[in-house]
Amino acid sequence: MSDDYQIEIPPSFFALFTDRRQRLYEPIAVVRERYEVCEDLANHLVQQALTLHHVEVPSEVEILGKIHAGLAATGSSFSPAEAQWVTRRLAELLGWGDPSFDDPTHAPD
Repeated sequence: MSDDYQIEIPPSFFALFTDRRQRLYEPIAVVRERYEVCEDLANHLVQQALTLHHVEVPSEVEILGKIHAGLAATGSSFSPAEAQWVTRRLAELLGWGDPSFDDPTHAPD
């Protein structure tokens, strides 16, 4: 059985699903699926963030904070760690500074 998966998942995303010994605690298929969803969302949010920046909210930090709050809200389909990753990826795609978060990401042991 060959693994024909062609998308390279960055270490920062793998870190969301690894324990302290660097072992995945979710099946690789789940990690791949979640990566594709998160990466697609970050790319999709670029235009929304740029629109907010030019029309409504001039502060990059405030825009990223609002987007993160929406992703991290109860009922969202994203874990807190994924919400942070998507927000950081969005900032990276926009060339904005890395957002800071009060709660560091913790993986289960």
